Amino acid sequence: MGVKTMVIEFKGIVIDVVDGRALIKKCGNLYTDKGRICVEAQVAGEDKSSHMGVKMANSSEAYRLRYYSHTQTEDTLILKQRSHLIETTTVFTCYENSNAIRVYTEAENISREAIVLEEISSFMCGGIGEKGIDSAGDLYFTRFIQSHHVECQPQTYSFPSLGLYRANVESQKRIAFANVGSWSTKEELPQGLIEDKARGEITMFQIESNQAWYYEIADSMGEYYLYLGGANSSFGGWCKKLEQGERYRTPNVVLSFGKTVNEAVGEMTKYRRHIAGKCAVDAHLPSIFNEYMYLSWDSPSEAQTRKIAPIVAKTGVEYYVIDCGWHDEEDGDIIYPFVGKWYESNKRFPNGVKATTDYIRSLGMKAGLWIEPEIIGKNCLEMLAYYDEDCFLQRHGKKICVNGRYFLDFRAKKVVAYMSETIRRMVKEYGAEYIKLDYNQDCGVGTDYLADAPGEGLEQAAKAYLAWVDAMRSRFPNVLFEACSSGGMRMDYQTLSHFSIVSTSDQVSHHKYPYIVGNILSAVLPEQAAVWSYPIDAGEPGLPLPYDEGWVAENISKERIALNMINSFLGRMHLASHLELLNEEQFALVKEGVRYYNSLVNAKKNALPYFPNGFTRFGVENVASGFISGENIYLAVWCLRENKRVAVALDREIERIALTYSSGADIAYKIEDGKLIVDFACVDSAAFFELKSKSTR
Repeated sequence: MGVKTMVIEFKGIVIDVVDGRALIKKCGNLYTDKGRICVEAQVAGEDKSSHMGVKMANSSEAYRLRYYSHTQTEDTLILKQRSHLIETTTVFTCYENSNAIRVYTEAENISREAIVLEEISSFMCGGIGEKGIDSAGDLYFTRFIQSHHVECQPQTYSFPSLGLYRANVESQKRIAFANVGSWSTKEELPQGLIEDKARGEITMFQIESNQAWYYEIADSMGEYYLYLGGANSSFGGWCKKLEQGERYRTPNVVLSFGKTVNEAVGEMTKYRRHIAGKCAVDAHLPSIFNEYMYLSWDSPSEAQTRKIAPIVAKTGVEYYVIDCGWHDEEDGDIIYPFVGKWYESNKRFPNGVKATTDYIRSLGMKAGLWIEPEIIGKNCLEMLAYYDEDCFLQRHGKKICVNGRYFLDFRAKKVVAYMSETIRRMVKEYGAEYIKLDYNQDCGVGTDYLADAPGEGLEQAAKAYLAWVDAMRSRFPNVLFEACSSGGMRMDYQTLSHFSIVSTSDQVSHHKYPYIVGNILSAVLPEQAAVWSYPIDAGEPGLPLPYDEGWVAENISKERIALNMINSFLGRMHLASHLELLNEEQFALVKEGVRYYNSLVNAKKNALPYFPNGFTRFGVENVASGFISGENIYLAVWCLRENKRVAVALDREIERIALTYSSGADIAYKIEDGKLIVDFACVDSAAFFELKSKSTR
């Protein structure tokens, strides 16, 4: 046993200083008698004391670092450690009304010559499982799988099923994921849940990075540890050269804790509200109509908007957004290789875009426009001639090209100047009061131009882009900016700390969207999570609708319309499709849906997620998900397959229940044996309920 010289206690953190080493003994509901270092840092050329493969543990500086100092305030702990090469400063921050703890680490080169960091953790701790690696049978990990149209799909695995169990003193196995590239959430969300069934505890983590990031759960010295951070040399093509006295700061990571999934996610939700991007014009969570889905697709026009907008205005939505295609002269299906100038299309808007946005305003709505500011098409010859080579993300001296697009580098002043003028033009000359910032390709590992490595170049460029976003939001405070990346491909909380609203998916089926909506509040605040609602999702995606009012009246049921509307109730409504084809009865259901969405705003602003039946997954028969505000539960229930009876587990006594929105069809419901039982008249239906729980005071 070493000599303990100090104990540092801060909220849910306990650190013992033993033989000069700062060891994390407790972090929330993770605790270990042995303690574990909280920083891993590998310096190029230094010995990594491990034969355990590509694990981050046992880095060169981890066991050299010694406690140097610490300071505490009511909400912050700053821990400094030193080796002969680096000084690390690890900052722990807590937040009012949440048990979440945010951590980041800063490394400074204190040697007399330049060094290269190949990896550095934001935070690391042990204490997973009360019996160390012998706890494997009690431990479960939930990862949040992502893909285009298939966002936020939690999958839970036992540690043994992922290869972690006692087979030797120490293994080479990891539970890990590395995002590589500029779509931060294309394959997996930067978050996870660790459940210890023996202790009855759940730990949730979040990594805040809008590009590459990495987590690792693995065994070392008979215990399981959690490593959280950004890119590194092995995963993300990253390294960072530090001259003498130079510093590097890691991404923020966050841990929250609870006895249940609802509790752990709820504590993370409370934390997210402290950092989420705020926007005065978005404070009341206005409803939005966007022409894209099942209407304009890539080919909006003045004529079509003038035809649709008067009908949309009658629904009561506040914003009307014209999506991609208001610019350039090429046809919508081939427009993308030509984009980059961002001047209005004379062909589609012969009287100018401003005439159309003015018309939208004359109907009592605010107008919006789409843009993809980070790319230009490979056939946009005018802009290729305008921009210098340093204006592009590049590798090996060549511009990166993906699917006919080059990527702009916002470190370049010329890029910032042109795109800033573009936003000014959209606002001042084209009349945009809402701007959707999209991003439809991933550039890969990054750029090696003016960078120590491609991953480090991408990190620089991604930060520069967000700095530009902040400048635009500050310059145009009355404009609402939306973050979108082919739906939810950049749904991380570094991004979401700079935006008040984000697209959750480009899913084109109302029948599939509940599988996303049913989980989405685990990843995004309800007041930020934009969800499509397209009452007429018919015809081939991307093509004009071939049907008329008669077909819609006969084939679009009220149940289908209500389901579409309910899809958007838990988040932010993005209404779409050919509403002008609805008959009076159908349209009334949409109008009532908009009204009811607006009635949920105040409750939504402080609501916590509620997953009564746990997380959902694609293909199940039914879905139930909602949020809680005070003693009130707001619950969406979807009946998607053959079984028309849906049972929803309730974790509290219910005093009152009301069916507050549905198609109007016969829906029977009751509370029985601690469950809400809902009997639908037909499948492909949904209903929304408000429940009042009995006071525990």
